[in-house]
Amino acid sequence: MSTKTQTVDSKVETLDINLDEIFDAAPSAADVTLPEEKPNKNIFSGTGGKADMSFADPDLDDKDDLNAKVEEVVKEPKAEEVKEAKEDKVKEEVKEEVNIDEVINSIDNDDSEEEKTETRGRKKISGISDVFTKLIKEDKIVPFDDDKSLDDYTVKDWEELIQANLDEKANEVRRETPKKFFDSLPQELQIAARYVADGGQDLKGMFATLSQVEENRSLDVKKSSDQERIITEYLSATGYGTAEEVQEEIEIWKDLGKLEQQAMKFKPKLDKMQEKVVARKLQEQELKKKQQEQASQQYMKNVYETLKGGAINDVKIDKKTQAMLYNGLVQPAYPSVSGKNTNLLGHLLEKYQFVEPNYGLISEALWLLQDPEGYKAKIMDKGAQKTIEKTVRKLKTEQSNSGGSTSLGVKDKEPATKRTSKRKIPRANNIFKRI
Repeated sequence: MSTKTQTVDSKVETLDINLDEIFDAAPSAADVTLPEEKPNKNIFSGTGGKADMSFADPDLDDKDDLNAKVEEVVKEPKAEEVKEAKEDKVKEEVKEEVNIDEVINSIDNDDSEEEKTETRGRKKISGISDVFTKLIKEDKIVPFDDDKSLDDYTVKDWEELIQANLDEKANEVRRETPKKFFDSLPQELQIAARYVADGGQDLKGMFATLSQVEENRSLDVKKSSDQERIITEYLSATGYGTAEEVQEEIEIWKDLGKLEQQAMKFKPKLDKMQEKVVARKLQEQELKKKQQEQASQQYMKNVYETLKGGAINDVKIDKKTQAMLYNGLVQPAYPSVSGKNTNLLGHLLEKYQFVEPNYGLISEALWLLQDPEGYKAKIMDKGAQKTIEKTVRKLKTEQSNSGGSTSLGVKDKEPATKRTSKRKIPRANNIFKRI
């Protein structure tokens, strides 16, 4: 079977082609877009309320209808082109009338001004200083003690001022509540409360005195029994004489009919004398309280002077230990079995006596407090003894190590001697060896 090959002649030519002309004439996607102003006709797009049935006209075949439609589209202006032309025209007009850079700059300036205004608003609230100035003048708000003007206050300053006034009001209520409660008590209980507040301990004696004062105050000068008691109490308090002499004087006034007169004369004096007794007790207790406060201040000063050098009896202490010792001695921050607070020293003494008994530690503390020099001497002797024992132990260890090394040296020499006395095997003689 034979195969024929057909030869094809080809000719290559060089042509100059302008691509811009070709692609400018080519339709784009925009050219295919239908005009928005005039939509395609359909069955419902007829005028006068009649439906457009032209697509079913038998006199116009499909080809002619298509050509007519194409010519109609070609003749009408393209919607995209019209739209772009309008937009370009508007842009040109806007560009001529308005400078875009100026508009942007003006907007930026407006924004910056608004930001500045807002910034000022965050820092200062206009008008509020006048309101607070009025409240301060009316003593409804207490200002800060600094020299900063209210006009310069920021929002944070106002918040701090309001919070400080709220806290001050709360503290004032806490301070005033005990005072109001104290004022609401009967006079006798006020006296007793003051006595206890000043550190008074003899409550039984104080209440006995108050009871006597109240009984004398309730005596009635119109009653004969109360008249005799008033006279008796007064004459006894003034040291008029013995009980018999006082009774004798009462009988004389009774016979003279002057008992009521004398009772009315002595009753105010007796009341004042009883009040003086109570006042004297309160004064004595107040004096004791002042003496205790002075002793406390002196105690704190002495503790400070003792610890401020950073050493206790030539023993150096660090800052942490220094603070612990000072606070432990001057701060009554621990409850005591007595019902009152005590410092750390008293707390530890009670703890190791009653709560967590450690009688060895308590005995050692008592020894130190009773005989500090003897206790320290014993501690130093014990330390020296331990040092001697440590030194002796060290010497014995070194001596033992030295003796062990000598014996090892002797043992090392023995193997050398034995190696020289090893037996050897004789080599076999060669019969052809020349002599």
